[in-house]
Amino acid sequence: VQPNNYSTFYDDQRQNWSIMFESEKAAMDFSKQVCIAKCNSSPVLESVLYQDLVLGEGQGVEGGDSLEIAYTGWLFQNNGLGQVFDSNVNKDKLLRLKVGSGKVIKGWEEGMMGMKKGGRRYLIIPPAWAYGAQGVAGRVPPDSTLVFEVEVRRVKLVKECSGSDGQSVSSRDSPAPSPVPNSDGFSAD
Repeated sequence: VQPNNYSTFYDDQRQNWSIMFESEKAAMDFSKQVCIAKCNSSPVLESVLYQDLVLGEGQGVEGGDSLEIAYTGWLFQNNGLGQVFDSNVNKDKLLRLKVGSGKVIKGWEEGMMGMKKGGRRYLIIPPAWAYGAQGVAGRVPPDSTLVFEVEVRRVKLVKECSGSDGQSVSSRDSPAPSPVPNSDGFSAD
């Protein structure tokens, strides 16, 4: 996924291709289908499969960071999306979580790494990384593969302090642990 509704990929001859879509929605829908195709073409899904839909901006999420997330979860059925089993989209409350705290399924912990504020990602999570053989009574059958679309709305970095201009600055932004931001206000990455 690239800015301005572009996607790039390599074919099996290692040739690089770019596609420009007419809208962000068309680009996201295509990316979702690519992720589902990857899942359906793998003999056994043993780890989290993810596809960025929107890249977002700023620092990538690391363990210990606190996030506020909007999400929708579907059951993966008949090689595609089944019914929605959970969502907080169109609700007042975002899900708050601290990455690495173990409060959400293992597949989320893995699939959220590297995401950025404003980023959206599609996750396909095998049963072993989700609710396993027990499932969730009345919502997720045992041994279910799950699909989530997640959007990071807010990020609070582990080591955050306030700069002289009142903006939050992470100690990961620069090699020096100074609380004062770079003069241009942007991090090196």
